[in-house]
Amino acid sequence: MVTYKDYKNKCLEDSGFKKEYDSLQPEYDIINVMIKVRKEQGLTQKQLSELTGISQADISRIENGTRNPSLGMIKRLATGMGMQLKLEFLPVSNQLK
Repeated sequence: MVTYKDYKNKCLEDSGFKKEYDSLQPEYDIINVMIKVRKEQGLTQKQLSELTGISQADISRIENGTRNPSLGMIKRLATGMGMQLKLEFLPVSNQLK
């Protein structure tokens, strides 16, 4: 039986697929951190909604990757969880200059 991990690794051998997959990494990083912090704080989506004024439906959409939040919305989420938002621009070592 082929596992998801095996299937993903096989797909990542295709350069076009890998490029598209890698381009989505920042969005997945935001989603993963948001879910991790929310759960560490013992907050439900509804409670986070009440703290931020962002609808529970929008929080759900962000967490499942079907809503692309604005920077302002990300800041509101961070503030609602008692966090400070920090963005970084890091050099890409394999990018042509």
